[in-house]
Amino acid sequence: MTEYIGDDCLKLFKRKPTSKINRMRTWALATIFIAMIVMYIGAAFFYFFQSKLLFSLFLLIGTLLFLFSFVMYFWIGMLSTRTVQVKCPNCEQYTKMLGRADICSNCNQPLTLDPSLEGKEFNQDYNNKRKSKKLEEQNENGN
Repeated sequence: MTEYIGDDCLKLFKRKPTSKINRMRTWALATIFIAMIVMYIGAAFFYFFQSKLLFSLFLLIGTLLFLFSFVMYFWIGMLSTRTVQVKCPNCEQYTKMLGRADICSNCNQPLTLDPSLEGKEFNQDYNNKRKSKKLEEQNENGN
């Protein structure tokens, strides 16, 4: 069976890559919805099985997921204040950029502040040190 990792997964679902901050916010929002679903499942178990233990357990897990999403949103907000704002050359709007390579949150234009990455195909792995070294070695060997 074929494994899909990183950008291969994006190709599988034919989704456009988005900026790092938007992806983190999406995960935080998804965590809130998962927490609500877990709490509703707990209420359903309590209603059908009259089990206070299951109800309490699901309520506790849902509450912890809500707290986790709160911490994620707080962390994203703190991270967002320390980002570099750049003007996108394509749409001429300002966007926040994390790491060496990111995408404009308005028009999905690949952006980089690293001169060594200019002109290269966009890959989110340039933000990971280990994967970045491997990509740069492949580019050197390929050229």
